[in-house]
Amino acid sequence: MRAERSAGRRHAARHVDANRSAWTAEGPVAAPCPPLRGPRVADVAIVGGGFTGVSTAWHLRQRFPDLGVVLLEAATLANGASGRNGGQALNWINGVHTNDPARLRRIHAATAAGITIAETLAAAHAPGAFRRRGCLEVFTDARRAEAAHARAERLAAIGIPARFVAADALGMRGVRGALLDPLAGRLDGWALLQGMRPALLAGGVEVYERTPVVRIEPGKPVRVLAAAGEVRAHALVLATGAWTPALGFFRRGILPLHSHVLATAPLPEEAWARIGWGEWDGFSDDLDRIAYACRTPGGRLVFGGGGNPAYAYRLGGTPAVAPDEGGRAWPFMEGVLHRYFPGLAGVPTAHRWTGALDLTLDRVCSMGTIAPYENLYYALGYSGHGVALALLAGRVLSDLYAGEQDPWQGLPFLHKRLLPLPPEPLRWLGYHAWTRLSGRSPRRPPVS
Repeated sequence: MRAERSAGRRHAARHVDANRSAWTAEGPVAAPCPPLRGPRVADVAIVGGGFTGVSTAWHLRQRFPDLGVVLLEAATLANGASGRNGGQALNWINGVHTNDPARLRRIHAATAAGITIAETLAAAHAPGAFRRRGCLEVFTDARRAEAAHARAERLAAIGIPARFVAADALGMRGVRGALLDPLAGRLDGWALLQGMRPALLAGGVEVYERTPVVRIEPGKPVRVLAAAGEVRAHALVLATGAWTPALGFFRRGILPLHSHVLATAPLPEEAWARIGWGEWDGFSDDLDRIAYACRTPGGRLVFGGGGNPAYAYRLGGTPAVAPDEGGRAWPFMEGVLHRYFPGLAGVPTAHRWTGALDLTLDRVCSMGTIAPYENLYYALGYSGHGVALALLAGRVLSDLYAGEQDPWQGLPFLHKRLLPLPPEPLRWLGYHAWTRLSGRSPRRPPVS
């Protein structure tokens, strides 16, 4: 039996769709816009065609219908983290911890607005891409589960929906309980942004794909140079995530980390019940290098994280897609997944891919303008928690462009100073020494 199972796995491995996310396998295939040729002039140039860039373009045009907006994307819309992520649209801001009721309500309202943006845009441009049945944070330790139970009661008492789910109501092995956020959901980012392309074009946004930006020259106007053209704009939005340091910005503030992700073949409905997956959209666990998973619209189980082998950091921080060169990540991650869901042990992995995260040292993201320039806007550093926040960033940056930052004053991400990371090669040496010796992810203590 063991030999047959091993042979089956070797056979299945030959059919793995390598370095192509499951989202692209399920989503629409649309022809990208042509690349930029020659000079263009715009009111606002946006570099990056992920959640942040597309949301910013959409919000700016909704607010200022006559605004000249040009969006430049190095590959295709959603080619980066927005089409390679774990799919969960979550509340809260990574790295921010507080027990102050007013602050909790304020942060929750902001991130809930980001999830609502996902729901609204998907309903209009990519029906079926978004689902809201809640996401779990599962706890593998009894004391942490008990603390989560108390937290759920505190959140409910101040009007924030949350519910503790006992271990016997979950089908996951080794879990002592879970905190359910009923307002969280799942988003197919590839389908959403592919579906928004025609809406952007119809709304007057100029979209140029397969247009890598090679240099940005701040000033009035800003010059954005690509291989075969350039854009002169009154304002620039950097929506480039892990690629931002490569353009000369936030080199000490962002660590581009490669995150490996896999997905099963589509599972029939009865298989989901058999393995113990409930009605919820996704989960993450309570360990330092969290494991996370969600159910795609097409019935695949997307899984990432679970330990250090699921991540890679290259000397110099290059964000270019880095497949798991040693092949160590995939069996490790499958082992973690099967530990939670033993019933998946015979289910083949159909997709393996890698995406680049833009980590900050304290894991708190930042949105604002780049000093001393008043016409350079940015949002980045989501640190793996960016589906809702990146879509929200479009609204935040459009408000900042309009000179209205009051709605966002006091929120942790507004003009957040990024803590400096050590220079190379100390950064590379420190990352690998820390992760190998401790088994944990290097970071500053949480801030409130």
